[in-house]
This record gives sequence, structure tokens and C-alpha cells, in this order.
Amino acid sequence: MSQHTQALTEFLAGLRYEQIPEPVLARTEDLFLDWLGSALASTGSHPIPLFERYAQKMGPTDGPARVFVNRTGSSAYFAALVNGASSHLVEQDDLHNSSVLHPATVVFPAALAAAQDLGKSGRELLLASVAGYEAGIRIGEFLGRSHYRIFHTTATVGTLAAAVAVGKLLDFNQAQFTDLLGSAGTQAAGLWEFLRDAADSKQLHTAKAAADGLLAAYLTADGLTGAKNILEGEQGMAAGMSSDADPTKLSDRLGTRWALAETSFKFHASCRHTHPAADALLDLMQREGLKANDIASVTARVHQGAIDVLGRVTVPQTVHQAKFSMGTVLGLIAVHGKAQLTEFHGVALTDPDVSAFRDKVCMQLDPEVDGAYPARWLGRVEVNTVDGRQLSAAIDEPKGDPGNTLSRDELEDKFRRLVAFSSARSAHEASELIDKVWRLRKMDRLDQLA
Repeated sequence: MSQHTQALTEFLAGLRYEQIPEPVLARTEDLFLDWLGSALASTGSHPIPLFERYAQKMGPTDGPARVFVNRTGSSAYFAALVNGASSHLVEQDDLHNSSVLHPATVVFPAALAAAQDLGKSGRELLLASVAGYEAGIRIGEFLGRSHYRIFHTTATVGTLAAAVAVGKLLDFNQAQFTDLLGSAGTQAAGLWEFLRDAADSKQLHTAKAAADGLLAAYLTADGLTGAKNILEGEQGMAAGMSSDADPTKLSDRLGTRWALAETSFKFHASCRHTHPAADALLDLMQREGLKANDIASVTARVHQGAIDVLGRVTVPQTVHQAKFSMGTVLGLIAVHGKAQLTEFHGVALTDPDVSAFRDKVCMQLDPEVDGAYPARWLGRVEVNTVDGRQLSAAIDEPKGDPGNTLSRDELEDKFRRLVAFSSARSAHEASELIDKVWRLRKMDRLDQLA
């Protein structure tokens, strides 16, 4: 085991609730509410019922862990599976920039399911979640940009992040965390090819990451051993999944840099790679008083990662695929002024004005934007107007980034909108859930969180 992996596992084993700064704990509560809204927003939407039916067929008919979309109880494994799938469907879950990881959709389903199964408190859930975020973000940064080009980092690294969170609930020592990473890392998988076919694999990715991370932790607790150098070994994750891995990222300022606090909330209901350009276009149109039909063409100047992911989608065939279409997202911004769930499900595929605008949009690699990525996600657009003007706009911190974050009032509003979108809970029940999340630290048990 290298010094960097050893430093990471020592940190995870030694981390205590009292060491976590108050702003980080508060941010964890914010992220938890944001995750819960995403999980509830997918209620009834394809393909989530498929995961529900699988859990009902293969798992117990009841159990201590709660499945949010159907209000049933199940084992921790199957609750993590379904909640992991449901919270990554509507593209409203969080993102950490420099790791290009969606931590919430893998960490919280596993951690909450295990906490409910093991009778843990809200404080213990927060501690475990922080551990999962801190480890997952650093492992994502370690694997680098080359990993993300082929592999869906939230699926691969997410398996380890979920495992760490559950391992912390089980109070693992350093040796157990080492085995845990080995058993989680050997299961890590998830490829971007599904985007070409508008396939449902993205939800399978997060479902399996959350559930398999939990599986690795429970088996480790019972004595299962894992590879001691799964991250940096000659036949480990970096060797097979990266060409630019940087081991120093694994131990970067452990205990002083709280990477969880760097995580961004999603404002638009689309792939995060579209957000910087969407914000820049919205800013330009408001500044210049432009309407969609005033615009002849838009060039979104982007980083290579955006081209790798969004470039696979030309004419979207499904609502989910539309969220990975730069032209469609900018079309919704230009024509309707926003790109929220109601716009995607109501008009993204059917409004001829949105389709026409989509054809005016192109992406172009920008050296400045690409050089800043993934630490910063810059928004740059160039617009040619019908009357011959050439205009541009720049956004350095998209809405939701830590420097341009969502307040608790905005997070509550987003939560209510997500819940109302799927009718998953009544307005009164939504308010009750919000109150419970803000009182997580005072909860001795989490049975009532359902």
C-alpha cells in the first residue's frame, strides 16, 4: 500500500464527528435535502419502477430501510439500490467539480439505508456521509480527466464512496478500510456508451454503486479481505482506468480541506456540463434584451469533457437524452427562459421553436475553459444575431457553485418543486421532511425519515 492510500485510510478510520467544522455539517444537511428531493422527483418515472419491481421480487417484502419512491421497507441492500437509481434520474443531484463526481446519489442511499438498518443516529449518518464524500472526491481527482472520458466516475468511484460511508457507520479501523477499498474497487464499473443509445444505464450505474458499496462494507465487517493496493497497484484501478492518475490527490490536505464543502448544487435540470453555457446565454439575453428569434447562431465555448459527454447526442430521442443535448438545453433557455423539469418533460422534445434553436447551437473547444476544467467550470458563449451583431458573455461561477450557491430558502424551494413535480408527497409532507432534515443532528434513530 502506498503512503497516499495509507494516509487516506488512516484519516477515514480516525475521523470523528467533533472534528468536522460546523459549516461542513450544515452543508452536509443541505446536500442531504437536495439529494432527497432528487430521489422523490423520479417517483413513477421510467426506469425507476423496474428497480422497484426487482427489489420486490428479489428482496424481502419489508425491512428497516426505506425505499422513498414507494414508501416501502426493505433490506439495506435493496433500499440502497432503488434509492441510488431514483436520485440520479432527473439530473438535479449535486456535483463536485474537480472530481467530476455526483457524490450524493451514491453516498446517501448507502449511508441512510445502512444507518436505518443498524439503528444509527443522525449524527452518525452525517459523519459517515462526510467520510464518503471526502474519500470519493479524492479518489475521483486521483483518477483524473482520462478516466472520465470512458468511465462514468459516479459509477466507478461512487462504489468506493458508498462503501466508505457504510464502513464509517460500522466503525472500521484502518485495516478494514483498506480491505473495504479493495472489495469496492474491484466491483467498480460504468461506461459512457449508453448515451449513444439513450439507454437507461445511468440509473443502473448509481443503483449498483450504492448497493455494491454497501455489500462490500457488510462483507468486510464479516471478515472478507480485499486487495491492499486497489487504487495504485500494478493491476489496480488507476492501471486499468486512467492514464493521468495523480496519487497525491488521495491525501490532499486531509482534515483541513473539506472537499464536501466544494460540492455544487444543480440549478438547471440537465447535465452539469450544459450549465455554464446556459447561465452565460441567459445572462447575455437578459443584458441585450434578446428573444430567441433574434439569434442566428450560438457557439458554446467548452472544455473537452463537455464535448466527450454531450457530443454523443445530436437529436435527442428521450427526455433524459435531451438533458445531454447542449442545443436543447440552450433552446429551452432561449425560448422559455429556464430549463427545469417542467420544461424538459413538457416541451423539450415537442416545441418546434426549441428544436429550431437547437440547430443553431454548436460547441467549440476553448483553451481557457479547458485549461480551467475540472477545478472550475467556466461558461463562455458567442452569439450572432439576425441583425448582424456579434455578442459574447462569460460566467465564471455557474449558479449552484460554492461561490454562487443556493441558500437554504432556495434549497427548500427546489425541494418543494421536485416533490410537487412527481406528486411523491403532499405539500404538508414535504414541509415535514424539510423540518426533519434540518433536525438530523438531534435524531437518535432514522426510522421516521421516510
